[in-house]
Amino acid sequence: MNPLWLLTLLLALSQALPFEQKGFWDFTLDDGLLMMNDEEEASGSDTTSGVPDLDSLTPTFSAMCPFGCHCHLRVVQCSDLGLKTVPKEISPDTTLLDLQNNDISELHKDDFKGLQHLYALVLVNNKISKIHEKAFSPLRKLQKLYISKNHLVEIPPNLPSSLVELRIHDNRIRKVPKGVFSGLRNMNCIEMGGNPLENSGFEPGAFDGLKLNYLRISEAKLTGIPKDLPETLNELHLDHNKIQAIELEDLLRYSKLYRLGLGHNQIRMIENGSLSFLPTLRELHLDNNKLSRVPAGLPDLKLLQVVYLHSNNITKVGINDFCPMGFGVKRAYYNGISLFNNPVPYWEVQPATFRCVTDRLAIQFGNYKK
Repeated sequence: MNPLWLLTLLLALSQALPFEQKGFWDFTLDDGLLMMNDEEEASGSDTTSGVPDLDSLTPTFSAMCPFGCHCHLRVVQCSDLGLKTVPKEISPDTTLLDLQNNDISELHKDDFKGLQHLYALVLVNNKISKIHEKAFSPLRKLQKLYISKNHLVEIPPNLPSSLVELRIHDNRIRKVPKGVFSGLRNMNCIEMGGNPLENSGFEPGAFDGLKLNYLRISEAKLTGIPKDLPETLNELHLDHNKIQAIELEDLLRYSKLYRLGLGHNQIRMIENGSLSFLPTLRELHLDNNKLSRVPAGLPDLKLLQVVYLHSNNITKVGINDFCPMGFGVKRAYYNGISLFNNPVPYWEVQPATFRCVTDRLAIQFGNYKK
């Protein structure tokens, strides 16, 4: 089994594609993992580096491989085998362990005993509902834990302090208690969408101590932007929820955001001045909502390049809705504005409305259906 194929699988699992934009420019090519790798290189930290060079280290336990699995160098692939439990006889020098698409329902205390070199653990699409409080204790170097599409009702306890990325979407989690992420100083990416989380499910201080760059809580039951999320966020994805309004204080903490995803909600109102707290914003996703006008404050966002506003109830586009007064005063120019599927009389929109847009093909109009 070629280890490069498994590493490709790992990279595919790590990608976060929170939006499915069809018929419009794809501005989500730089996935969450790429973002994190860039930041890790900038920080110079060895503990959060990218995928290790498996070929640079000689395996010392290569003869050990669980029955039915495929093993090569430090990669152990045991997916799609109908396993009920974590297999034994896993080589102690294993770096990547793939257990996805099995029937594992519980993680026991000694399931990962001796795997102190494990870097990535893939448990996606099992039936896991119970995890022993010390199940992850041996995994002192674990950086990536993918445990999505299981039956978990809570965040696993005592996650390894080395963890950088947690993918736990599509479970049954309703509550994020204070302290559950305590000690996770290296964590910079959490994907927890697809859980029945309401705003009341986040205890005050639930994210204390985290310095996240990326957080996704999509396809949940949120009616507003959660309070007290990490101030360090560069990307926040809250699409496919039930958010109805953006109030002035909702975005006060997130001055470092460069991508905000709020598509597929029920947003009718964005209070004037709300967007002024996002000076570094580059992408704003507000498609598939119930807005009746272009949000105020877009011309003041000097770095804004992409705005998704399609599939709303916008009936009018003003000459200064996107660009500042005058010409040539916006430092960064738009390369994508989507306004299709809105009841806008497009023939009434003045050409000067898009004077700071680099290419006319970047403007998407038309296709309105009642």
